[in-house]
Amino acid sequence: MNINISLKKSAQLFALCFTLAGLALAQNKAADQKDSATFDPDGTAYITRVVPNPTTVSPEAQQWLASMGQHPRGAQTLAERRASTDAWRVRNAAEAKKLYPVNVEQKKIAGIPVDVITPLSTPKANRDLVLINLHGGGFNSDSGSQIEGVPIANLAKIKVISVYYRLAPENPFPAAVDDVVAVYKELIKTYKPRNIGMYGTSAGATLTGEAAVKLKQLGLPLPGALGIFSTHCDYSRFGDSYQLFTLSGFPGALRPRYSDGPSADEMYVGHTDRKNPVLSPIFADLHGIPPTLLVSGTRDLLLSDTARLHRALLAAGDDAQLVVFEAMPHAFWYNFQLPETSEALNLMAKFFDTKLGH
Repeated sequence: MNINISLKKSAQLFALCFTLAGLALAQNKAADQKDSATFDPDGTAYITRVVPNPTTVSPEAQQWLASMGQHPRGAQTLAERRASTDAWRVRNAAEAKKLYPVNVEQKKIAGIPVDVITPLSTPKANRDLVLINLHGGGFNSDSGSQIEGVPIANLAKIKVISVYYRLAPENPFPAAVDDVVAVYKELIKTYKPRNIGMYGTSAGATLTGEAAVKLKQLGLPLPGALGIFSTHCDYSRFGDSYQLFTLSGFPGALRPRYSDGPSADEMYVGHTDRKNPVLSPIFADLHGIPPTLLVSGTRDLLLSDTARLHRALLAAGDDAQLVVFEAMPHAFWYNFQLPETSEALNLMAKFFDTKLGH
């Protein structure tokens, strides 16, 4: 009998065999492990869990989660982190502009460098609205200025001012807060405060809360809405999820530190009291904080802090919404191939469209 298999079919057959072999290996590995939990007298837990790739998320998300386990993040010096983050940011910003076309202009507001990101067309009702975006990156790098600003400007049809605030360790707290306040003071000369929204991811989410508290302390009129997308609201202690997850969810080392110096939060905090109510808004008077959307994921290392801040806002009588995505790790909305990202970005854009100007 003659067997003639095309190169394409051979490749498909090989991929199938490889996948089946991988599944068998995973099943054997899971069979060799057992769930366990033991506790010290003080409640410290030592846990082992076998967690399958979830079928409750999109196929694209399942593939992405599986791929991260093959390439966990290693320790980096600050210089290495900044170099890798800059390369990643430039690449993903280009993808963002391709998927969500906008106009981008570099300017300075109050002496602070910014990107002015405008939709290709702006509805008349939105021409008096503006959003301030505060990028992520652990306060010591820029992981998402245009990555965060471009999609929201396109989807919400609202101008976005993406702020390049000063970074630690060269400029620790409160330098970044001061930069945001300076930009905000300049904008309220042109825009009504209720027409201004402020949002950010990770460090930018933290900075959004910090800036809102500082504006309140200064007696300035507050923005119309806040977007706090995975925040660290308490520098005096780490939340439960911070002990369970890494930046990638399960892969990598817990609480990553840089081999040549202090951890990212130490770079930012400097000598400030960690219970300072601006640095750690969980300790602030939160009454009257603007309507706030908080977003996280069940594998986000900052899920605990995000949930705690949500509860604190509710306790203060504020309008606050929390949306948590199944199985998603930190800042998953940076990854444009995921249906979950599209859902999250549209949710964020709709929130500002609904809350601003009223």
